[in-house]
Amino acid sequence: MKSMKTLFLVTLLIMALTVTPSSASSSENEEPNSSLQGTSHFLNRKQYRISLTCDKYPKICHTKGSAGPDCCNNKCVNFTIDMFNCGRCGKKCSFPKICCEGKCVNPRSNKKHCGKCGNKCESRGSCVYGMCSYA
Repeated sequence: MKSMKTLFLVTLLIMALTVTPSSASSSENEEPNSSLQGTSHFLNRKQYRISLTCDKYPKICHTKGSAGPDCCNNKCVNFTIDMFNCGRCGKKCSFPKICCEGKCVNPRSNKKHCGKCGNKCESRGSCVYGMCSYA
């Protein structure tokens, strides 16, 4: 129990020393009345963010977790399945069409994409309301 109290007091002392502003006078290069005055310079430093966009770095779209291998308006997309960029940038599929293999198709009547992309009906069947029919 005594060791726990000692550990607690040491922890409080360390925290108090790190939070207490330093008594050294501020130099002319530091910002006056900074909200982080007295804390470490690591916290006071402005963070600079590097922006990687696919228009400048097209290979960024080929990384794992990317939305697709193609670049459109600084965003990674997949031209083969993206309903707002079907086959090329800005080509939108109208309702009820979907984007399959880069083309807008109606899944309710298309024999190659019946109900969903790649669902092909057999040669003797037809696609009716998104289901292959063999009647």
